[in-house]
Amino acid sequence: MKQCTHTDALPHPEPDPLSDTCPECLAAGSHPVQLRLCLECGHVGCCDSSPMRHATEHHKESGHPIMRTFEPGETWRWCFVDHVLV
Repeated sequence: MKQCTHTDALPHPEPDPLSDTCPECLAAGSHPVQLRLCLECGHVGCCDSSPMRHATEHHKESGHPIMRTFEPGETWRWCFVDHVLV
């Protein structure tokens, strides 16, 4: 089973969210479907079910490997590099 190799490098505590919603969606007049929080810098972006997929774009531009859901009641994390739940 494949495992994430990036969790040891995450900052502790995790960063504070830089916003309450996806700022790129707000600027574009779009509505995010669900939100994701970058665990390296605190960027909040929309998920891949949203039209613009800003969380994935943030990973591609920044190289930051792990995000977590930013939805109430959810706690899962995803590693973009290793393609696994963390």
